[in-house]
Amino acid sequence: MKIGVDYYPEQWDKSLWEKDADLMSKTGVKVVRLAEFAWSRLEPREGEFDFAWLDEVMRIFARYRIDVVMSIPTNCPPLWLYRKHPEIIQKGPDGSPIQTGIRGHRCINSEVFMSYARRITERMVRHYSSSAQVIAWQIDNELEAYQCTCDTCRKKFRDWLIDKHDSIANINAAFGNSVWSLEYSDISEVEPPTAYPKAWQNPALCLEFQRFSSECTAKYVKELAMIIKREIPKANLTTNTWFCENTPDFYELFDQVDFVSYDNYPPVMLPADPDEFYSHAFHLDLMRGIKGKKFWVMEQLSGPTGSWAPMTQTPRPGQIMGYSLQAIAHGADTVVHFRWRTAVSGAEMHWHGLIDHSNVPGRRFNEFAELCNTVGKLGLIESTEIVSDIAIIYCPENDWAFKIQPQTEGFYYLEQLKYFHSAFSRYGANIDIVPADADLSHYKVVVAPTMYVYDRKSAENIYRYAINGGTLILTNRSGVKDSNNNCIMQPLPTVYKELVGAEVTEYDPIGNNNQTIVDFAGNRFSCSQWCDILTLTTAKAYAEYDDGFYRCCPAVTMNRYCNGVVYYVGTICEMDFYESFAGNVMRQTGIPRLKGLPAGVEVTTRTNGIDEFICFFNNSEENAEISLPKAMFSILTGVGKDKVTLKPFGFDIVRK
Repeated sequence: MKIGVDYYPEQWDKSLWEKDADLMSKTGVKVVRLAEFAWSRLEPREGEFDFAWLDEVMRIFARYRIDVVMSIPTNCPPLWLYRKHPEIIQKGPDGSPIQTGIRGHRCINSEVFMSYARRITERMVRHYSSSAQVIAWQIDNELEAYQCTCDTCRKKFRDWLIDKHDSIANINAAFGNSVWSLEYSDISEVEPPTAYPKAWQNPALCLEFQRFSSECTAKYVKELAMIIKREIPKANLTTNTWFCENTPDFYELFDQVDFVSYDNYPPVMLPADPDEFYSHAFHLDLMRGIKGKKFWVMEQLSGPTGSWAPMTQTPRPGQIMGYSLQAIAHGADTVVHFRWRTAVSGAEMHWHGLIDHSNVPGRRFNEFAELCNTVGKLGLIESTEIVSDIAIIYCPENDWAFKIQPQTEGFYYLEQLKYFHSAFSRYGANIDIVPADADLSHYKVVVAPTMYVYDRKSAENIYRYAINGGTLILTNRSGVKDSNNNCIMQPLPTVYKELVGAEVTEYDPIGNNNQTIVDFAGNRFSCSQWCDILTLTTAKAYAEYDDGFYRCCPAVTMNRYCNGVVYYVGTICEMDFYESFAGNVMRQTGIPRLKGLPAGVEVTTRTNGIDEFICFFNNSEENAEISLPKAMFSILTGVGKDKVTLKPFGFDIVRK
């Protein structure tokens, strides 16, 4: 396990390079990421390459035994390239070129751009192919499913549609183009979504363009990955990601690389509402689930952030260390902090690193140094893994479809996943977040929230899981759309109706209004946003509505299907319902529960097959104390203890 930093030597006087490397070494930094935005320094003029400065940086770090992540700098083409080839600039939904001058505005479908991207990639890889110091390669930076509407992308999109649907007639049928007289007579009439709000446009077209854009990004990664692998067959490849405006399909994006990297910026100020989701445990579990193995954090919070928005408050004492150890607890085996030095120029000069503009290491830096020392004690858990009884299914297409057509005020796809993740986490459960086609057979509980867009393989996988004895949880807005993002003309939840054992006879999009449900034990819970009004066929009512014209109608159901059990949650409740519901499901399925965890305390268990190590993270601003069932050995303090006492954002690991 390693702690590293993002370093930009091209932004600093070379007199600082050796001093920085020396301080990094003394602090415990093991790896640096270099060159992600340095194309203009590596190729200052077309065809003129200069690696001398980067070679010098590499030699300095080699002397201090610091490894390197080498980045392919294709996110930021030099201005000479934009000026010579303005056709490589992305065009926005209104058809106008996006203004250059910041970053990420190249069209990855442009063959002209790709010829330059291939060349800089080949030159870098050949130059550093023999360097054992380079332990990983990062392709580009924070890639999105770019919504480019240039002529190249328009043509590629049209070709993509014909390849998929075979004919104009089939495209018209798939899109439902008889609405608003939108039927195409020729493929040249197909255009990407416009600058109008997505909800005003054809939802089938919008979803297909999102799919196309995501696939293009994945192909871009694949092409650059193949260049690197040809020169260095054993190269360790990645690209870094986050939840951006045009989030790509993570499963496609990382298919051609060796490991996932995530840019992790947890909140500095915690919300006053205890039910508001702020923990990045969900994001970290999702990253681990993309490839089903350990991942990296390639950018980790180091100070106040500020660039796209005004500056946030500075990290509180304990957050620099606590958030890094939280990532490790959830499966990160390397955490790289953004950044070593805070920039003194450019748009990101207020996105703070570990060393401020003062050039004097301060409180945050000292905490980072303590983190490096602490991670050095984690050798016992380095070979461990996270084994989970519970899985939550994440479907990128469902997320895209809800963004295209918002359902009701306050309704957010990822929030439904987070409700269940938070509820099971409050009992100390490990949770995997997995794609819908994952092997579900070894899980005791699978949650499939809001399976909105139908996919045959996903539905078959879910059915198979329940048939073979699994406990499945489905929720509202499942089975609504076919694969073309058109509504299925059957009673909801359509393709899942047999599993659920109930039908939706009507629904009420109540938005931010509140209503009440009562469960089988008489417990009352507030609900909002959405209410499915259910009629039972084979299911039994778990909870019913207690107000409105559908009072006494089922809101939550339980159905025995073949060898399994299927729950359906037809509404969206406040957190106390999900916590109660998760506790009941865990009890029914025999999953161990930790009761009485203080608010904000997160528990993750890692195992090597013989020993189990329990990680406790106090993700709150209050002191916390957790009683242990017996005395356990802390691998951080080296002493046995019968209780874990944590300061705000404190962390401990005990051997069970």
